[in-house]
Order: sequence, then structure tokens, then C-alpha cells
Amino acid sequence: MNQSIASRRALLGAGGALAGLLAGHRNGAQAQPTPVQPAQERAPTMNRPSRVLVGFPPGGSTDTVTRLYAERMRGAFAPQVVVENRSGAGGRLALEATKAAAPDGSTFVLTPASMLTIYPHIYPRTIRYDALTDFTPVSPVCALPFGFAVANNHPARDLAGFVAWAKTQPGATAFASPAAGSMPHFLGVQLAKATGMQLTHVPYRGASPALQDLLGGAIPAVMVVLGETTELLKAGQLRVLGISAPERRPRLPEVPTFAELGYPELTAEEWFGMLLPAQAPAPLVEGLQQAIVGASRRPDLIEALERMEYRTLTSSPAEFAERIRADRNRWGPIVQESGFKAED
Repeated sequence: MNQSIASRRALLGAGGALAGLLAGHRNGAQAQPTPVQPAQERAPTMNRPSRVLVGFPPGGSTDTVTRLYAERMRGAFAPQVVVENRSGAGGRLALEATKAAAPDGSTFVLTPASMLTIYPHIYPRTIRYDALTDFTPVSPVCALPFGFAVANNHPARDLAGFVAWAKTQPGATAFASPAAGSMPHFLGVQLAKATGMQLTHVPYRGASPALQDLLGGAIPAVMVVLGETTELLKAGQLRVLGISAPERRPRLPEVPTFAELGYPELTAEEWFGMLLPAQAPAPLVEGLQQAIVGASRRPDLIEALERMEYRTLTSSPAEFAERIRADRNRWGPIVQESGFKAED
């Protein structure tokens, strides 16, 4: 890996790059939601419209997931559920606006996990919210895994082969992620520690340029959202050596999980979840959670998410709060050990 390329990539801002990771998922942008009117089984919790804030621009994965759910919650939680994009600060603006909103059900937010579980560790001085005291966690809605991939002409045929190959290279081997300070970044750090490889992280602004450099031979490996690799994998242009999902993906049954390969500590998914402002009344929390569960059972939504290599994921508010707490505690030591420091 040319050292000047690594230096240039390392200068990219973590916040903007991580925004690119979560806003620009190519498959997510292609999965256009179709307006639907869900069958009503009970009266809506709210008798007036509600808005769901999303911290990224229209067209990306976070926006797409939000709209898929909003359309299927219409008439279940509120007569209308309007999506409002509050882009900026790597998704933080939408969370700050939700924190400041009245806890009356008129405003809630859909956010990726990293804003709640990794950001507190990479922006400790400037983050303006606490996931568990400034919000009422309601439920996750879906989860997505990451894949470690090489170009199809790489000599390694599997992860063990890549580890053996990397250990014969002079110096550290470069791997790319879609963003500095992202979950793929820290999964790569964990992979190096677990296998004894020396890996150097090279951050990109999104998965597309990283994959282009992978196929062009500028970098030997990438850790990216699994859904970004599927078309190239099926076209025979790259190989996915392992994925961070807890189980093999139904559409990619030939790709093993890291846990199967002996690295259960690399099991991790970026989940998306919905939160109300703090002190939201219990009936509103219950109503929104039930609307999420109802939407998650719809076959058309399940199919739309599966095309992106996402899976539906719901829980009770208490279980969701515990998931946030556990994931935040998990990533703290990993971020600290990596030595990564974001520019506030």
C-alpha cells in the first residue's frame, strides 16, 4: 500500500466519513419503498400526525429504512408518520432535536447504533446527549452485518489463508473501511488482535471508493457493510472471507461467520433503532413499540430489508435499553485500545 495514499485517507474527518457510511449504502439507496396503507387492527395511539427524524439525507440506507417503517406505521401509531431529514454532524443533529422535543409522541427518531454506542467514545468532549438519560428507547427495527473481503485474484481463498499471507508480508497489511471511527474500522482492529496479524486501517469516504481500490489492487482487503459486496460477490469480482453476523445469511449461505471461523468476539451488527424523548408516557412507548413490531412482521418490509442484507430486529423497551448499554460498554475499551481519536 502506497504510504501517501494511507496518509491522505487518514486525514479524512471521522464524523463526515461515518455519515457517508450510514447515509450512502448503495443497495439501500436502490431499495425504493412503495407506499402502503397497513391494515388497522386497533385505533392509533396518537390522534394527530407524528414525525420521525432521521439524521442523514434522503436516498441513503438510514433514510430508506426510516421510510419503509414510517409508511407501514401510518394508521398504527399515528394517522400520519412524516419523515423529516435533519442531516448533519454525522447523525447527531436529529438526536439533539429529538432530545429537545416534547415527550408527547409528536417527535421520535430512527438512528443507527453507532450514534449511541460508539460516538460517546470518539467524541467524549462534544457529544450533547446520553442515550439512556436523554431518550426513551423503544425498540430496534433492523440490523446489518459487515464482511471482510478481498479481490477475487487475491491468493488467499479463505480467512485462514489471508492471515497466513498477511504474516508473510513486510510490515503491516492495509485494510480499508468506509469511515474512520466506524464499526467496520474497529472490527478490523479486533480482527488483527484476534489473529495476530498486523493490519493498518485506511479510512475512505464510503464503501464504493474502498471497493474500487480493492478491485484495482490499491489495497488488499476491506471491511464494509455486507450488502455493499453482494453484487460484486455474485459477479465473481471479490470473495467475502467472513461476516460479522451471528448466523450465515440466507442469500449468501456459502459465506462463513467469524464465529464459525473461531472468532466469536467479532460477532457484531449495526442496528437501527427508534427512540422517543426522555420521560415519554408509557402508553406512547407501548403504542410505538407495537407499531414497530407490526411493521416488522410485514412480508413486503422483510423482503425489502433482505435485499439489502438487513434483518428485522425488535425487542421490548427494557431489552432495547439494555442492548444500548451493553453495546456502549463493549465498544469503549476497543476504541480506547485502538488509539483512535476523532477531531471534535
